[in-house]
Amino acid sequence: MAPPASRTTVFAARRIVTMNPRQPFATHVAVRDGRILGVGDLGSLAAYGPHDLDDRFADQVLMPGLVEGHCHLKEGGMWDMPYLGWFDRRDPDGTVWPGLRTMEAVVARVAEAAADLADADAPLICWGFDPIYFGGQRMTVEHLDRAGEARAVVIGHANGHLMNVNSAALRMAGITRDTDVEGVVKFPDGPKAGEPTGELQEPAAMFLIVRHVGDTGVLAPVTVAGVRSFARLACREGVTTATDLVNKLTDRDLAVLGEALADEGCAVRIAPAFQAFHGTHGAAAGAERVATLRGRSTDKLRLGLVKMMLDGSIQGFSARLRWPGYHNGAPNGIWVTAPAQYEADFETYHRAGLTIHTHTNGDEASVVAIDAIERVLARAPRPGHRHTLQHGQMIDAPLFRRMASLGLSANLFANHIWHWGDQHAEVTMGPDRAARLNACASALAHGVPLAIHSDAPVTPLSPLHVAWCAVNRVTPKGRVLGETERLTVEQALHAVTLGAAWTLGLDGEVGSIEPGKRADFCVLEEDPLAVDPMALKDVRVWGTVFGGAVHRASAA
Repeated sequence: MAPPASRTTVFAARRIVTMNPRQPFATHVAVRDGRILGVGDLGSLAAYGPHDLDDRFADQVLMPGLVEGHCHLKEGGMWDMPYLGWFDRRDPDGTVWPGLRTMEAVVARVAEAAADLADADAPLICWGFDPIYFGGQRMTVEHLDRAGEARAVVIGHANGHLMNVNSAALRMAGITRDTDVEGVVKFPDGPKAGEPTGELQEPAAMFLIVRHVGDTGVLAPVTVAGVRSFARLACREGVTTATDLVNKLTDRDLAVLGEALADEGCAVRIAPAFQAFHGTHGAAAGAERVATLRGRSTDKLRLGLVKMMLDGSIQGFSARLRWPGYHNGAPNGIWVTAPAQYEADFETYHRAGLTIHTHTNGDEASVVAIDAIERVLARAPRPGHRHTLQHGQMIDAPLFRRMASLGLSANLFANHIWHWGDQHAEVTMGPDRAARLNACASALAHGVPLAIHSDAPVTPLSPLHVAWCAVNRVTPKGRVLGETERLTVEQALHAVTLGAAWTLGLDGEVGSIEPGKRADFCVLEEDPLAVDPMALKDVRVWGTVFGGAVHRASAA
C-alpha cells in the first residue's frame, strides 16, 4: 500500500521576492515534503488540492534563503577567544564586543585576558587584530611582552594569514635570528636588527607556532557547539546554505558536522571544501578522499568541493600584486602554493571531476591561476566545471574576459569595500586600483557568473551587508570606490542567492523560490527592493524557513 500523501502548507506573505526572472514576485508559496510545490497567489495554488494556510508572514517579505558562498564555520566558535578587532562585532549570542582603536587598547585587552586565565602555563590565543588601522605601526614582541612575558601569547590577525606572538611564544617555538623561514619578520635596524619581531606571515611561518599550540583562527578544528552557534547566527542573518571553505575533512571533522547537523534546530546546509594546501595530503590522495566522500552527502552536508590557495592577504601585505606593487612600497607577498605546484595539483583535482575554489587576492595571483587553469583545460577539457576564483579582489576587465572564456566563476569579497576600502586607497593599492576593488559590475558585464561573500569570521556573516557594500561601494571615510562598479539591488541579491548557489553547484536546489527547489526562505521585516539602497544593510531578518520548517531568529 502506498504511504499517505503529505499535507501541503501554503505560506502567505506581504510579498515574495522569488529571484526567478520568469515569475519575480508572488504572494503565496505551497510547500510539501520540504520542497516548493507551487508559487503564485492563493487562487492559483488551489490546483494542488487541500492545504493548511500559514499566514504568520502576512506582514513580512519572503525571499530565497541567503547563500553564503565563502565563509568558515569558526565564525560560530571564535568567541571563546578574546576579540581584538577594530570594528564592533556581535557574537552568535548577541553580545557586542567593542572595537579597539589604539594599540594601547589592544595591549590592555590582551593583558586583561592573560590575567583571567586560571592556568599559568596555558597559552593565550586572541583574534581579530589588524595593524593596518594604526597608521603604519606594527605590533612587535615589545607590545605583547608588556601584556605578559611568562606565558605564550598568540594574536591571530583578522585576515587569518598573519599572527603576532610574544617572546615566550618565540622561545617555545625556537624562533631566533637564525630561523630562515619565509614569513618570519625581523627587525630591519636598531639594537634588535635581525631579531624576530614576533610577526609571522602565512602558513610556513605560522606553523612554527601552530605545532605547539594547535591550529588557530579559521583553521582551528570545528566543534559541535561551534557549529550550532554558527547555525544560530546564520538564522539571524537569513542564511540557509553556507560553506566551510577550509576543512581537512578528517573522520573527526565529519563526525562533528554529522552530530551538529543532526539537530533539527541546526537549520543550515553546509558545503565544506577540502583543504588542498599546506601539504596536508598529496593531491592524488586528496582527490581520492573527496571523491569518495562525495557519495556520503546528505541534504544538510554537501561534500565534493576543493579549496586551493595561491597567495595571502592584501592588507597583510602577503598577497601577490602585479606592477607597480604595493602603493606604500612594501615588498611583494608570499606564494602560499608555488605556481608550478598549483597547476599540477589543480589538474589532479580537476581530472577527478571535483569543483575547485582558488584563493587569489592580489592580481598577480589571479593571473597565475587563470594561466594555469587555461593550460589544464586545454589538456583536459571539462564543460560545466564551475571552478571559481575566490576573493579575486584586483581582477580587471581583461582578466574577467579571460575568465568568461574559460567558464570560470568569481566570488568577490565585496565586504572589503567597507572594512578596508580606505586602507586600500591610501596604503595598499592607491586610488586608481582601489576604484576597481571587487569589480562586481565588470564581472557581470563580461559574462562571469558572480557571487559575493563575507569570508566570516574575517568580516561578519551578513549577506545583506555584503550586498549593501556591492550596491553602494562606500567606505567609513565616505569615499565611493568606483561608482561605475556599483551593482543594482537586484543584482546584489542575485549574487547572495542564485549566484552563490551556482558556484556551489546547488542552483538546481536553492537560491530561488520556484517549484521543485528546497523550501528554504529568508523572512524579512522590510522589502529589500523597496528600501533606499543605503538602508539595505539595515533590513531586519525575522528568521528563516528551512526545508519547510520555521525558525525564528534569537533575539539579539
